[in-house]
Amino acid sequence: MLRVANLQVRRGQQAVIDDISLQLQPGEVLGVLGPNGAGKSTLLGALCGELAPSQGEVWLDGRLLADWHGPERARRLAVLPQVSTLGFAFRVEEVVGMGRLPHDSGLARDSEIIAAALHAADAAHLRGRSYLALSGGERQRVHLARVLAQLWPGEPGTTLLLDEPTSALDPLHQHTTLQAVRAFADRGAAVLVILHDLNLAARYCDRILLLQQGRAHALGTPRQVLQPGALKAVFGLEVLVQEHPERGHPLIIAR
Repeated sequence: MLRVANLQVRRGQQAVIDDISLQLQPGEVLGVLGPNGAGKSTLLGALCGELAPSQGEVWLDGRLLADWHGPERARRLAVLPQVSTLGFAFRVEEVVGMGRLPHDSGLARDSEIIAAALHAADAAHLRGRSYLALSGGERQRVHLARVLAQLWPGEPGTTLLLDEPTSALDPLHQHTTLQAVRAFADRGAAVLVILHDLNLAARYCDRILLLQQGRAHALGTPRQVLQPGALKAVFGLEVLVQEHPERGHPLIIAR
């Protein structure tokens, strides 16, 4: 479980994130939404330890995040940044295998996990290809497989942080990616995912944190958060919110 209390991150005199408190539970997908510049990536940076909080604290499984070091933390917490790049012609399975470096599970078990993670990310057909020969969307799915392999099989006590994992993907692979994320959480992992698509968040997230200028405008279920007034206040967008005719989650339609 990841827990945050009164988190603030400052850049110079400006608080980019201010007074954020939340708990990310095992089995949960928490979506983070907000306009550009709302502080979403800064929040993720603080949650993974890349950025030091100016105030407040972050706990991972009851221990301060700063007290976790090296492979021990990497076996419990994985991060997919907004941009992941490699400049070498590794094969796809070698890139995914980098996620197994914190573990000592043996080549046979690692090979099984790499195959399973590639399948989960809908990237198994890319096996054997050079990473440099892949499209942007294909690379994104390979990196998703890498972080899934790092925490495989996604048991309680593991936390996955994803920064816009669908940004370079076509509509089909946006859904297959979030289906993989949802399945990972259903096995017990806690997942936080930054998204821009309101309808993808409504479909796949258990709860949503709506950020506005670094503060929590709303935190709750998709039905509680994705309301016309809140979306107008945060995004300046006039919307209709209806019930999805088959699935029942909120369906957001721009006016």
